[in-house]
Amino acid sequence: MRPDRPLPEGLNEAPSLDALLVEIRGCRRCAGLLPLGPRPVVRPKPGARLLIVGQAPGTRVHATGIPWNDPSGERLRAWLGVGREQFYDDPAIAIMPMGFCYPGKGSSGDLPPRPECAPAWHGQLLRHMPDLRLVLLVGAYAQRHYLATALPLTENVRGWRSAPAPFFPLPHPSPRNLAWFKRNPWFEAETLPDLRARVSDLLAPVAA
Repeated sequence: MRPDRPLPEGLNEAPSLDALLVEIRGCRRCAGLLPLGPRPVVRPKPGARLLIVGQAPGTRVHATGIPWNDPSGERLRAWLGVGREQFYDDPAIAIMPMGFCYPGKGSSGDLPPRPECAPAWHGQLLRHMPDLRLVLLVGAYAQRHYLATALPLTENVRGWRSAPAPFFPLPHPSPRNLAWFKRNPWFEAETLPDLRARVSDLLAPVAA
């Protein structure tokens, strides 16, 4: 998979993944704008084949430092057909939200992900995950960024079959979206079986 921006000159001068994560965890680019302060939450893995690009941590994820450690994560794991242990421990599954820190509360849910993260870090992290075969774009923010589309989320998700590889657009699994799930029964009937089949195939042990 190609990074979301051109690679900088001097490829061999790029930091190792460990060094990059140290830099990310020390990031203070928008510290003054974060109500709970910076606590970047991201889990890249060099052998990842599946990448989950979500929105931004909520308060529970901020408190624990564990991505998708909330009811949204429970629903997402059910969508994928994977258990909690595999979700976090499988070296083939990586997690990289659009915004790495909790952005604060808005009038109807959390605020949008901070816009600084993706341009600053996504391209560098993708460089360290060269084997990605499936990238789940969870929510409108990830879809706008990676699909470069102005289409509504429902249209993006409904067109999952024609999304450019390796992308697979999904709605956010938040309990706030229960009404969306009820209005769009095709998602559970058609999209989720295809998603589970792709994930199962992707995560199947490689024969020796």
